[in-house]
Amino acid sequence: MSYDVVVAGGGPVGLMLACELRLGGASVVVLERLTEIDPTIKAGALNTPSVEALYRRGLLPALREVQERAMEVVRAFMQKRAAAGGPQRTPPRFAGHFAGMMLSADLFDEDDPDLARRGPITEIGLVPQQQLEQILAGRAAELGVEVRRGVEVTGFTDDGEQVTVATTEGPVHGRWLVGCDGGRSMVRKLAGFEFPGTDPEITAYQAIAEMEGTDDLGVGWQATPTGIYSHGPVPGRILVVRFDDGAPGKADKTEPVTTEELQDAVRHVTGSDVVVKGITSVTRFTDNARQATTYRLGRVLLAGDAAHVHSPFGGQGLNLGLGDAVNLGWKLAAVVRGQAPEGLLDTYTRERHPIGAWVLDWTRAQIALMRPDAHARAARTVVADLLGTVTGTTYFVKKISGVWQRYDMPGGGHPLMGRSVPDYEFEDGSRLADHLHDGRGLLLRQTGSRLGGAAADGYGDRVATVTTAIRDAHAPGALLVRPDGVVAWVEDPETTDSEGLANALETWFGAPADVPVTLA
Repeated sequence: MSYDVVVAGGGPVGLMLACELRLGGASVVVLERLTEIDPTIKAGALNTPSVEALYRRGLLPALREVQERAMEVVRAFMQKRAAAGGPQRTPPRFAGHFAGMMLSADLFDEDDPDLARRGPITEIGLVPQQQLEQILAGRAAELGVEVRRGVEVTGFTDDGEQVTVATTEGPVHGRWLVGCDGGRSMVRKLAGFEFPGTDPEITAYQAIAEMEGTDDLGVGWQATPTGIYSHGPVPGRILVVRFDDGAPGKADKTEPVTTEELQDAVRHVTGSDVVVKGITSVTRFTDNARQATTYRLGRVLLAGDAAHVHSPFGGQGLNLGLGDAVNLGWKLAAVVRGQAPEGLLDTYTRERHPIGAWVLDWTRAQIALMRPDAHARAARTVVADLLGTVTGTTYFVKKISGVWQRYDMPGGGHPLMGRSVPDYEFEDGSRLADHLHDGRGLLLRQTGSRLGGAAADGYGDRVATVTTAIRDAHAPGALLVRPDGVVAWVEDPETTDSEGLANALETWFGAPADVPVTLA
């Protein structure tokens, strides 16, 4: 059987991409070597673009439920510490951290234009990766995505027309192959992608473990003379950062972490005689930071950790990968359907590579401030002072949350161009995100706009048109939104600008259909 797209890797990025492809009308199969969702402790938070993307696909209620369960665990940990004589604390509002320095959600400026008009997503953030993967797996099943677990990719050939993927269960044929198979991506290596970057300085461990002697450990991030550690906010959770040039990480990374290795690292960094009795979940990682120079070679593309690796500090990795998937999915589906030229795929690397490069530098900067030497600790003190101000905290929150992200968009100098569209509320009580569930673009025109009602004729299968009043005095008269929620055109209030809209529609959605589609 042949598919439009073969996705190698069924983690959150691969599943998100597969869902977007199916919404766009492509047939897709996901090949995942693991038979079950990986239980290893991983990312625990989503940033604004990730939550927006899931919200726009109707998944906000599921995220709320997961976050509430996660907060119950955090509250239980805080109560247990208080009962043992620790300080009485309530779980902090989620704001993130930089180099292990926590940001106070009570300090940032919520009236900042980049942080406003985000709608009901603002209270969502604490969503563990495994639970997100469960949500996406359920969504993929609803959409008819074929997910084959226990199937490992062993090679492939690209003849320019089709990709034949060799697997442990035999060949799989597709018109396109996307590697979402992690930092050690087989797809990336076999395809010959260049992967330059910087070597590691640390070996770090994150674990859920049964430990004794932790009463003296601080809760949250703590700097010590030998490194950095974080304890909590769930029972048994410990993260330690050891500056050793990534020595253990340079060895065979497939070797399991033993209780002795974890205990040695914990003692070295914390200075406490902690005894590790058993390990429930553990991961060993370094700050190896590398990025593919392009995300496409022929009929092979990369997304997520296959395209870029870095330390997880600041919680950017999962979110960066989800952003890749949301950006690529609708574009590749449009090419598959023949409604857009292959050149549309060139915008994938052009838009996503700069954001990936920023994330690598953002994580490198944190490693520099985590070093235990005198110079780094002096710089750390300066940054900590900045984090004690509204201006400083707002800057870091905006960076960590991802609201600063903007794509270089042709033909537009309007502030909304290339940015995530605000979640406007309409006169009927619905919100803009409610009209993006089906994965089409959206032409939004306010009642009284100079734009004609037939402006998107011929695009009804790709672009929905909504005419309404917006409950926001700053909203433009009309705007075009891509399936990924990015603003691609904004009406000029001085003209009808029909030519600009026509160009934007053709750029992002291809040529109009021969017969105009009647819109409801």
